[in-house]
Amino acid sequence: MDAVAHIPRYNLNEEDEKKLILREYRSLLKALKSKLKPGDKNLVRVAFEMAAEAHKTMRRKSGEPYILHPIAVAKICVQEIGLGVRSTICSLLHDTVEDTDITLDDVQREFGTEITKIVDGLTKISNIIDVNASQQAENFKKILLTLTDDPRVILIKLADRLHNMRTLDSMKREKQLKISSETVYVYAPLAHRMGLYNIKTEMEDLAMKYMEPDVYKDIARKLAETKKERTKFINEFIKPLKDKIEKAGVNAEIYGRPKSIHSIWNKMKKKAVDFEEVYDLFAIRIILDSPPEKEKEDCWKVYSLITDEYNPSPERLRDWLSNPKANGYEALHTTVMSGYGKWVEVQIRTKRMNEIAEKGLAAHWKYKEGKVEENRFDKWFQQIREVMSSQETDSIDFLQDFKTSFLADEIYVYTPKGDVKMLPVGSTALDFAFAIHSAIGAKTIGAKVNHKLVPISHKLHSGDQVEIITSNKQKASEDWLKFVVTSKAKGRIRDSLKEEKRLVADEGKYALQRKLEGIDAHFSQLNLDELMQWYKQPSHVDLFYQVAIKNIDLRDLKKEYVTGGKIEFPKPVKPVQEKPEFIPHHQLAERKDTELVIFGESSDKIVYNLANCCKPIPGDDVFGFVTTGKGLTIHRTNCPNATKLLSNYGHRVVKTKWAKNKEISFLTGVKIVGMDDVGVVNKITNLISGELKINISALTIEAKEGLFMGNIRLYVHDKEELDELVQRLQNMQGIESVERYDTEEKPV
Repeated sequence: MDAVAHIPRYNLNEEDEKKLILREYRSLLKALKSKLKPGDKNLVRVAFEMAAEAHKTMRRKSGEPYILHPIAVAKICVQEIGLGVRSTICSLLHDTVEDTDITLDDVQREFGTEITKIVDGLTKISNIIDVNASQQAENFKKILLTLTDDPRVILIKLADRLHNMRTLDSMKREKQLKISSETVYVYAPLAHRMGLYNIKTEMEDLAMKYMEPDVYKDIARKLAETKKERTKFINEFIKPLKDKIEKAGVNAEIYGRPKSIHSIWNKMKKKAVDFEEVYDLFAIRIILDSPPEKEKEDCWKVYSLITDEYNPSPERLRDWLSNPKANGYEALHTTVMSGYGKWVEVQIRTKRMNEIAEKGLAAHWKYKEGKVEENRFDKWFQQIREVMSSQETDSIDFLQDFKTSFLADEIYVYTPKGDVKMLPVGSTALDFAFAIHSAIGAKTIGAKVNHKLVPISHKLHSGDQVEIITSNKQKASEDWLKFVVTSKAKGRIRDSLKEEKRLVADEGKYALQRKLEGIDAHFSQLNLDELMQWYKQPSHVDLFYQVAIKNIDLRDLKKEYVTGGKIEFPKPVKPVQEKPEFIPHHQLAERKDTELVIFGESSDKIVYNLANCCKPIPGDDVFGFVTTGKGLTIHRTNCPNATKLLSNYGHRVVKTKWAKNKEISFLTGVKIVGMDDVGVVNKITNLISGELKINISALTIEAKEGLFMGNIRLYVHDKEELDELVQRLQNMQGIESVERYDTEEKPV
């Protein structure tokens, strides 16, 4: 469903509005032209008129007519995903059943069962992340069931989300954060897995624009400033390659494209380097016009020509020709050293591979027609069906399990007979055992990887050959859940543990029954409920289990607690405690539009604490998160946990900002790297304590091979003060880098 905005910025009159709507609709028809069969145009027109009529009184938050949103979603489906007429009709109708008087019966009457099923799927998942956490997991399961039933549902949902991200400017700040977090947490990885690289990249960039606006603007500005120099470099790099490829008689297009802002930022963080030091700001793409039977041969031929001209980095060769990714991606990637001493990534693929890379699943279907073998998407869907049909998951763990199992990149591992198994990156020998068969996984005691004995927690890599060692005496253990990553393994381990727990609980059940009968109490539902509450157990099974393992001592049960067969425990008297005044959770949730000022006049009315995971200080972009029992916890919007909190628990997020208060100091830290020089520590402490009058809490310096690395914990009043300190330290001679760090552990 389309998001709601608060800044009206739209002022067309009624006549101009009608013209605009008609222009957009005609533009959609033009995009669809090559896919229209006789009668299709009428069906699309009926869907458009139905949606336009249903949404006629509705407006988007920017003030524009709502119907423009479904038209835009339909255009994304056609132009950017490569879907056809049925998906266009579903896109036009995707919000009608939920938001207007139109019913599924109306859709069925006009368009039949296929379209009704897809619209129903879209309606069911429209509010996926606007509810509490366990409900969200349920809704996400609905998405996946529909995905495996008809993947067009999720493709249209991705188009819907992309258009909402493109039009997020008119939204309130906290809505922008919440929607961006959901997008980067679930939708971008899903787009990636569906093979929609362009959509995944744009979603990540747009999310970053709202979640880390300063960094986003800074990288965008630097990319714009270096464009001329980059273009010159690309042209000079490409020229000798073009000549070689033409002489070899291969028909190919060669061009350079910049990497996304989000991927550049990830590289900067991962390698702890500045923008100027990120070597692969762009990639060279070579698209070959090859017939299907010569595709592989031509790609390797071009690879050979490139490596004749430039030296390759052997460890950076990626061969997705022999083993395509699970989302259908095929290509050959290599990184070579240019004549200017810079590494450059080169991607080689054919036109068919390029279409699959850009249109993902939709293009895969197009090329699959007439082929008998099961494709990788089908295998992926089958794995999802298998996991969901057998797994009881009603918690937020489901989403995390799904992300690690089905949205991660994959590795290829071989059985002793040479069969290939696809597993997510980070999978262990135990994940592999469960991938072969649940019964094998449950009995696994070890494995041989490339003929060497390893423990079951051993992480696998692409190309490993794995042999599983089992024993009939082996049983699943709680510890196994700490290192397996696939949903299948986690589900089966949990099932085994539940079964084991149930068997142990049966012993506790009989022990409890005997005890109750011994003190003249009934073994009844009423008494079991009373015992469950008294011993603070979530269920009867847990109560029996705790009795069986002797965590609950039945000697505590006395005859004086029993009246007429019913247990009546003495009611505990609660001591009266003075509590600090604070706003209850439900009131916080209701006051979402109220701006809570931290350290202003209202600070004494709210119980709050600063999150340890990101150590916010005044001036940081922050949000409040309602924590059970702790009142409000303040997190930075770029906190490592922010994405998960904002996307999973949006209803518990409160808009928050700082008020100036120079009397309170906040603990933070900086990490300094520089040349090891006499007196360097003295210079640093003089600047911090002497010139800037900042209190140092702790200081550690470690010198190694001419470099020193230092951590300084210090108290600052706000971000302004910290920024000035970082700037002054960076300007000191011999200092290489200065970074803020926020976690409890020391980074050196």
